[in-house]
Amino acid sequence: MRVLRCLLLLALPLFAAGCDDDSGSGSESDGGAGPVDAAYAPEVDPAKFGPTVDNPFFPLVPGTVFHYTEETEDGVETITTTVTADTRVVAGVTCVVVHDVAEEDGEVAEDTFDWYAQDDQGNVWYFGEDTTAYDGDESTKAGSWEAGVDGAQPGILMPGDPQVGQRYRQEYYAGEAEDMGEVLALDAAATVPHGTYEGCLRTRDWTPLEPDKVEEKVYCRGVGLVQADLVEGGLEHLELVSVDAP
Repeated sequence: MRVLRCLLLLALPLFAAGCDDDSGSGSESDGGAGPVDAAYAPEVDPAKFGPTVDNPFFPLVPGTVFHYTEETEDGVETITTTVTADTRVVAGVTCVVVHDVAEEDGEVAEDTFDWYAQDDQGNVWYFGEDTTAYDGDESTKAGSWEAGVDGAQPGILMPGDPQVGQRYRQEYYAGEAEDMGEVLALDAAATVPHGTYEGCLRTRDWTPLEPDKVEEKVYCRGVGLVQADLVEGGLEHLELVSVDAP
C-alpha cells in the first residue's frame, strides 16, 4: 500500500526532490512504510507562495476558530486552533500564522504557533512551528523548528491535487520533525460532534522518529481536519467539536 509512486509526485514539481524509486537505494527506514529518500531538498521560490490558503481540504480563513477534543492514554485534552490575521516570513515565504492551544484539566499543556503558505499549484506547505509544552512548572520547546534554520526544510501538509497512494514529506528537521503523509482515500466519511461528512480525504501519517506509531486523519472539504486516530502505537482520538466562523 505504501509503495512510493514517483509519477504521482509529478503533480508536485516543487516537491520532486523528495521522490525515490522502489529499489530503496539511498533511502532510510520509515517504520515499515517503504523506502523514503533521505536526500530531501525542495526548491522553494517565494514568488510562487502566498499566505492565502484556500485548498478545499485545508482552508485557513483568518478569524476562524476550530474546537477539538482529543482522548489519549493520559486523559482528555481540549484543543483550540485559531487562524490568525498575522503573517510571518519564513525562508523568504510569507506564511499565515495558526495558533494552537491544548489544555488538560483547565491547564495549558501545549502552546504552538504554526506557519503555513500555499503555492501556486494549491499545495499547502508547512514552514515550521514555535511550540512550548508544559509539565507543571517545567516547560520545553522541543519539537520547534523553522524552515531555513539549522538545515530544516518545509514540507507539504496538503497536496493541491491529492491522489490515492500519493506520499509526501510534511516537515523535515533531522531528528526533531520528520513527519510523512500518504493519501489513503478520497471518499472517506466521518461523523463527529460538529457534523457528518462524506467525500473526505483520509491520510496515513507516520515518522521514522517513532516507527511504532501510525496515525490516520480525515480532512473534509470546506472545513479541514475533522478527525484523527492513532491506529498503531497507543490511544489517541481527536474529533472536531465546533467551528467559530469569522
